[in-house]
Amino acid sequence: MTETLKRRIGLPLLTAYGIGVIVGAGIYVLVGAVAGVVGVWTPLAFLLAGLVAAPSALSYAELSARIPEAAGEAAYVEQGLGLHGLAVFAGLAIVVAGTVSAAAVLRGGTGYLVAATGLPFAPLLVALGAGLVLVAVVGVLESMAFAAVLTAVELIGLGLVLYAGVQAEPVADWPAPGPLPLAGMGLATVLAFYAFIGFEDMVNMAEEVADPARTVPRAIMLALAVTTLIYVVVSLVTVRAVPVADLAASDRPLALVWEKGVGGSAVFLSVIAGLAALNGVLAQVVMAARVLFGLGRGEPRLAAFHHAHPRFGTPVLGTLMVGGVVVATALALPVAALAGATSVVLLMVFALVNLSLIALKRRAPDAPFRVPVWVPWAGLVTALAALALSFGGIA
Repeated sequence: MTETLKRRIGLPLLTAYGIGVIVGAGIYVLVGAVAGVVGVWTPLAFLLAGLVAAPSALSYAELSARIPEAAGEAAYVEQGLGLHGLAVFAGLAIVVAGTVSAAAVLRGGTGYLVAATGLPFAPLLVALGAGLVLVAVVGVLESMAFAAVLTAVELIGLGLVLYAGVQAEPVADWPAPGPLPLAGMGLATVLAFYAFIGFEDMVNMAEEVADPARTVPRAIMLALAVTTLIYVVVSLVTVRAVPVADLAASDRPLALVWEKGVGGSAVFLSVIAGLAALNGVLAQVVMAARVLFGLGRGEPRLAAFHHAHPRFGTPVLGTLMVGGVVVATALALPVAALAGATSVVLLMVFALVNLSLIALKRRAPDAPFRVPVWVPWAGLVTALAALALSFGGIA
């Protein structure tokens, strides 16, 4: 075994990885939930959510340039706040969030594929999970290339939805949407914010990125900009084509766009949504294994995970453990419970990461990539506000 990961990732693959994990399967189901709150104002909610996510994403970008390590969040808290125990907690929290999120997406994606193929749920879930773990073990470049192919499939599906939405006759509310629902916009923005979770995974690939101080920040900003544009445009054509009540009641809102604009079966969209889910699962498994690898460097109790396979150059033990827990959890727990737990854990980590950057910028203002000092403060406030909404039962 070796203790060094192979640097095989450039800007295009890392950006594609980020877009794939952010978009994932979320856009295929989340539009309906947001539309149920603010109706045809849904695109504005997604735009606001992108703006809310931006400060934390920019904080991650600067920290990835300062500290390009696999267990990103743990290293940030360690160096920023000087609290080893809290740093290990942050790292393990990201592992838990990634594992739970992957389980939720695997369960949801398997459901899409069962609907499209008629295959039995549990055996299909296990087979898909095992296949994705095998890809993750073989190599990071192979994993990234496979994820890039799945991302392309996701985007083709969304392109077909856009085509169908443009063909559809506008709904009755489209010409006169009514006043902006200020009371509901906050809730809708929080709901939409969860669609942008995923950029934090990108920093944990830093030890396998060529020139990480330059590449990782650029990839994070590109991925967030592209996904924000995708969400706004897709939600725009969706609420234009399908009545809000129908969107809110459906677990396949984008399929309704196809049926309204073009007609015929939308089974192929279920297949694409399932493939999008597999992309999200692979990205989370790859990320969580790298965090365990990084944690093993500084925490003796996790040292067993700080080894890479001499041939594949991947953290095999962490990958197998994370993959096994993902499959078992996906079989045991419902999607809603898994997704809710993921959001709360990640928001706590976002708050710690922004606080760490505030402390680092005070001690050492210079960095290879810098953001204004107000950025981490904005990220801290928005993370705490969203966390308060989550604990308050609003989200």
